[in-house]
Amino acid sequence: MKLVVSLGQMDVKWGDPAANLATAAAMTDEAARRGSDVVVFPELWSSAYDFENAAQYAAPLGQGIFAETAALAQKHQIYILGSCLSLLGEGKFGNTAVLFAPDGQMVADYSKTHLFRLMNEEQYLTAGDKVTLAETAWGQWGLAICYDLRFPELFRQYALMGANLAFLPSEWPHPRLAHWRTLLRARAIENQMFMAACNRVGEQTGTRFFGHSTIVDPWGEIVLELG
Repeated sequence: MKLVVSLGQMDVKWGDPAANLATAAAMTDEAARRGSDVVVFPELWSSAYDFENAAQYAAPLGQGIFAETAALAQKHQIYILGSCLSLLGEGKFGNTAVLFAPDGQMVADYSKTHLFRLMNEEQYLTAGDKVTLAETAWGQWGLAICYDLRFPELFRQYALMGANLAFLPSEWPHPRLAHWRTLLRARAIENQMFMAACNRVGEQTGTRFFGHSTIVDPWGEIVLELG
C-alpha cells in the first residue's frame, strides 16, 4: 500500500509557539491537499531550544501543544509527527516526539534518549528510557530524534523489532551536512528500512540549520531531498 509523506521543513521561531503552530497548520493543510498520509515536522518545532523557558512551553502528553497538534491531525485527517518539549514530571522536561493519527489519537510517543551536549540538552532535559514502535496500516514505524541518528544500535533494535520505516525530526546544524547524508543512508542500508528525516532551516543564537530534509530507501537511494 502506497504511503505519501510530506516533510514540513520550517524555520522554527525561538520561543514563539503561536507563530510556529500557525506555520505547522498551514503546512498540514497543504500536505492534506496534496493527498499526504503523514506530515513530519522538525525537532522542537514549537519552541526551538529555548530551554531556559521550558516551563512555559512544556506540557504533559495530551495537553498544551500536544492537544493542539492532535486537533490539527483530526481536522485534516492526517498523521502528524514532530517533537516538542514535554513535561515528564515535577521540574522534568523531555524532548518528545508524538505520532498522532488522523482521528487525533496518540499512536506512539518517544523521548530522545541521546541528549546533545553542544545544545546543552543534558542541562535541562531528562533522557527517554524506551524505544517506540508505531503500529500502522503500512507496517511498523520507529521514532527517533536528531542526535539519535549517530547511534546505530537504536535503529538496529527497531529493525529487529520489525520496523520498515524510521522517522527522525531534527535540528541538525552546519557544518555537518555530509554527516547527515551519510548517516541517513547508512541507517537505511544496514537495517533495510526507509528513513524519513525532517530538519529545520534558519538561524538561532549563532547556529545555522541547513534543512536538506530527506527520505532514503532501503537501498540507500535518496527518494527526496529538500534544499
